[in-house]
Amino acid sequence: MEAGPEKVRSLERDTKSRLDSHPGSTVRTAGLFTDDLILEILSRLPARSVHRFKCVSVPWRDLIADPANRNKLPQTLAGFLYTIISNNACRHHFAGVSGDGAAPFDPSLPYLQPNKDESITQANACNGLLLYSGYKKNNVDPWTEGDFHFMVCNPATGRWVELPPQPQPQEPANRYSRTAGVTIYSSRTGAWSHRDSVIPEKVDLFFSSKCVFVAGTMYLEGINNESVLVGVDMQGKVWKTIYMPCGRRFGTIGASQGCLHYAIASVDDNNKVLVSEIELWCLKDRDSKQLVLKHTANIDKLMSMTGQKHRVVSIHPDCDTIFLVSCGDGTLVSYDMRHQKVGRILNLEKENAQRFLPYVPLLSESLSVADADE
Repeated sequence: MEAGPEKVRSLERDTKSRLDSHPGSTVRTAGLFTDDLILEILSRLPARSVHRFKCVSVPWRDLIADPANRNKLPQTLAGFLYTIISNNACRHHFAGVSGDGAAPFDPSLPYLQPNKDESITQANACNGLLLYSGYKKNNVDPWTEGDFHFMVCNPATGRWVELPPQPQPQEPANRYSRTAGVTIYSSRTGAWSHRDSVIPEKVDLFFSSKCVFVAGTMYLEGINNESVLVGVDMQGKVWKTIYMPCGRRFGTIGASQGCLHYAIASVDDNNKVLVSEIELWCLKDRDSKQLVLKHTANIDKLMSMTGQKHRVVSIHPDCDTIFLVSCGDGTLVSYDMRHQKVGRILNLEKENAQRFLPYVPLLSESLSVADADE
């Protein structure tokens, strides 16, 4: 059983207090724990806390860094999957932001598309699992029965499963779709079910709306005269809408530190991203319908360093760091909102990169989708 957020914070505070009050006994205290006990404690903490505890002692650092223990400990952000569309074909790439930056797996995932007539598209990523949609390349209508399907994959282990055919939509897919309900797949029953929407507002969703799953609720971007988020729980029973703080301006959503976060850049009169100021908002209470402003940062320094305009594409899952992509030369930049610092800059060597999905390795041999509703 994993420790709850309050227990985790209490453990971190207690450990830090003990080490700060007795700095000379840090090594002796650390030596009283067996490796198995240390790993058991660390396995219940967030990845950010685990990396902090590397500073306790050299043995703890080596224990945490040991590859043999990786499948027992929570992992941090390894990088981003992103897509380049060229000649009506999707090419999948990976941008590493930790370690040596190398891709931990072949981002094209060839075992998901053994037939040349089939193609796959990255749909979403959550807790180390990737969701792909598969379809025939020459199919004019991708919703044709038998030609469109979903696959869930764990690229760290190479395990994957194809979901049964989804019930056909009543209307053809288009750029916008009215929120009428949600279709849910249960791995326990192996079947799809439909739940009608109970929100009073008429919200239009973009066909490629970004989706984030956090604290038992799925959030999607939509519009109802203003930018809104639609939230629905795993059973499709509890619905809510959250009006965004920036009117019709669009930002990006992400799951970070167990909460929903939203990052938005400043725009000019023509709705073009200028990114001189960034705001980071957070939904601290899962039952609330109001985001709280967390950080504001001016990144003129970043713009002067690169000479490019940028757009926000993602949020770090473990800290208040956002990621931006230049609008010109295709560079990926991290920016620490809390400390107002420019971090790693990666040259993607590709323009028009789209749909950045954060990837945190899941090293367990079990494919989680087989054990819980998704």
